[in-house]
Amino acid sequence: MNAEQIGTERVSSKLIEQWSGYLQELHACIAHHFLRPEVRARAYRYLAGLLANIKRKNAWQMAEAIGELTPRGVQHLLNDAHWEADGVREDLRDYVAFHLGDQESGVLIVDETGFLKKGEKSVGVARQYTGTAGKRENCQVGVFLCYSSSEGTAFIDRELYLPEEWAYDPDRRGEAGVPEEVRFATKGELAKAMLQRALKAQMPVRWVVADTVYGTARGFRGWLEKQGCYYVLAVPETQGVYHEGHQRQAQMVAASLPEEAWIQVSAGAGSKGDRLYDWACVALPDLDPVSEKKKTSPVGAGRWLLVRRSIEDLGEYAYYLAYGPAETSLKELIRIAGRRWAIEDCFEAAKGEVGLDEYEVRKWDGWHRHVTLCLLAHAYLVVLRSVAEHDDEQGAAKGGTSIPIPTPS
Repeated sequence: MNAEQIGTERVSSKLIEQWSGYLQELHACIAHHFLRPEVRARAYRYLAGLLANIKRKNAWQMAEAIGELTPRGVQHLLNDAHWEADGVREDLRDYVAFHLGDQESGVLIVDETGFLKKGEKSVGVARQYTGTAGKRENCQVGVFLCYSSSEGTAFIDRELYLPEEWAYDPDRRGEAGVPEEVRFATKGELAKAMLQRALKAQMPVRWVVADTVYGTARGFRGWLEKQGCYYVLAVPETQGVYHEGHQRQAQMVAASLPEEAWIQVSAGAGSKGDRLYDWACVALPDLDPVSEKKKTSPVGAGRWLLVRRSIEDLGEYAYYLAYGPAETSLKELIRIAGRRWAIEDCFEAAKGEVGLDEYEVRKWDGWHRHVTLCLLAHAYLVVLRSVAEHDDEQGAAKGGTSIPIPTPS
C-alpha cells in the first residue's frame, strides 16, 4: 500500500497487522494514563478498532471488532473507567510535534465542526449553526486545533462548545457530567485556551490561521500579537480597516483596486487540483481600525489586508487580516492562508476513517475520551503516511520502516 492509500483510504486489517508493532509503541506512550491493566488493554483494542475497516464505529460494532461479546466494555472505557482524556491529549500533541514538527513551515489551524444529533440529552447539543450541514441543526459543535507542516497535518487539541442554555442549566450539566469548573466560553475563548496550551508546550510554529468566527472574535487578534504569534485570519467583507487616511470596509478597499493589483496564484493543492484564485494585498498602517491609535507592534512587523477573488465568479471575494514579518512576501501570505483548508481535509479523514462522528456517548467525559482517541488514531495514520513518503515504497509496504516513538514525559 502506498502513501496515498495510507492517507486517504480506510485502513485494512492486514495493514493494521503489519504495523501492529508501531501501534503498540504508540499505545505504550499513553499506557500510563490507564492504571488498571484491563482498561489499558481495552484502550489498545479500541485504537485498533478505530483504525480497522468497520462499517460504523459505534459501541456494538466496535465491540465485535475487538473481540468482545457485548458493548459493555467499550462503554465502560468511554464513560466510567478511571483515566484522563486530557493526559492522552498531551501525549497526542507531543507525538505530532515529534513526527511532524518543523519550525519553518509549522502552522496552527483553528476550526470547528458539527456532530448532528437527535434529542436533547447529548452534552452540548442544541439547535445551532454548523458548517457540516450548512445551516442550523440539532447538533454538538467541537472546536479543534490542528498542527500543519511540510511533513503533514494532524489534530493536537479539541474542546466541546457548551452553549449558554447548557452552561447555565445545573440540571442538564449534572446529568451530562459537566465538570464544575467548566463555564460558558465562546468559540474564540476555546481557541485561545487550545493555542495557549500549544504555545506553552513550545510547538514549532510561526503562524496561526482561522476562519471568520475567530478572525472577528473579540480580542483574538490582539491576544495573538501579545503571544508573539503571526496570523492570517479570515474576516467578513464589512471588516473595518484604516486605509489611505480613512477607515473603510474591506469590500470597499477591494473594489477600489486597479486590475493590475491582482495576481493569479495557487493557494495549494486541493482534491480537484490547484486552488487557483486572483489575489491582491494592501499594506495597512500600524493603527487600530476602531480607535485609530497606533499599535505597539514589534519592530519589523507588518499588517496587510489580503483579498481573494474567484477566477470563475469575479463577484466572489474572501478577506483576510494578516500580521507577520515585514519582509513577508505576497506568495507566502497566500500559502499561509491556503493552509486553512488542511483542517477541512482532516475533518473529512477523521470522520471517514476513524469514526470521529460515530460515537453514541452522551456525557462530557465520554465525548472527550472518544474524540481524543480518534484524534490519536488519525495522527497515527498521518505519521504512517509521512514515513512512507520518506522511505522506499516497497519497504514501507512491508512494514520495514522504523517509527521512533517519543518517551512520555
